[in-house]
Amino acid sequence: MTTTAIEAHGLVKTFGDNRAVDGVDLSVATGTVYGVLGPNGAGKTTTIRMLATLLRPDAGTATIFGHDVAREPFVVRQLIGVTGQYASVDETLSATENLMLFCRLNGLRGAAATRRTRDLLEEFSLTDAASRPLRNFSGGMRRRLDLAASLIAQPPLLFLDEPTTGLDPRTRAQMWDTIRRLVTTGSTVLLTTQYLDEADQLADRIAVIDRGQVVAEGTADDLKSSVGQQSLQLTLVRPDDLPAALDAARDVLGVPATPSPEARRLTVPVADPARVTDLLVRLREARVDLDGLSMDKPSLDEVFLTLTGHTAGGTDDAAAAPELEEIPA
Repeated sequence: MTTTAIEAHGLVKTFGDNRAVDGVDLSVATGTVYGVLGPNGAGKTTTIRMLATLLRPDAGTATIFGHDVAREPFVVRQLIGVTGQYASVDETLSATENLMLFCRLNGLRGAAATRRTRDLLEEFSLTDAASRPLRNFSGGMRRRLDLAASLIAQPPLLFLDEPTTGLDPRTRAQMWDTIRRLVTTGSTVLLTTQYLDEADQLADRIAVIDRGQVVAEGTADDLKSSVGQQSLQLTLVRPDDLPAALDAARDVLGVPATPSPEARRLTVPVADPARVTDLLVRLREARVDLDGLSMDKPSLDEVFLTLTGHTAGGTDDAAAAPELEEIPA
């Protein structure tokens, strides 16, 4: 198997006058979490549908573990699992019945299906609710069951399209732990999200998509470094020391600091982290006592705003696709 799980070049998809995906390039290494970050309407879901052979590209090429999505869709489908934005489980069945059904669809029968169902219910903390009807499940439980169903065949590549949308913070954290475990056992995950902290926590590399195009790509640190300097946060013991601290920051670092008198805090852009030590020495000489300090990189929120000019919001790009053109097997 190749060391690259996904290679996509120049992917394009249009719906009428709407160019939902406009020349997307992606390269995803095996055994990693690759985050695709962008607002609703950016083209994330449409890109996943093309990579998962659910939608035919209008232009460009894509391969999954070296297999072309257009020419070898049947092979590609054996290598992937897909969890969409909305749970695909049947509310009239219990968790066990749902997973047994998906086992049969994946060719598992008898003891093998029972064993796989039991293992997945345990993995996703659903054993106690295994026999309950899904109409009594919370949103988080349904999402976990949906992810479990996509893992029945243990695919080497998993597409997760905004898997934590609408979940409470505790359930989101549980899903994050599950995604991390998948990667440690050898899976590759392509994760789309509009939650900036989710991409920061999980992704080895991140592509920022806006208006159907990749506008930046790299590690979280790469992206943060590309939009601004680090900043030094200083909290003073005494508010009266603020003028002296501002003078010291300007003299040593050569830049003005942003004061927050009510919080006894000042923020200083730092181009050369080695100079921070000089500033601390200067503050001690000036008898300015500190209650706390930290060095902060720009957040992914700042990255996103800088690159796109707007916050994460808008219209779901899937809604712009009134009719899917599925690639035949």
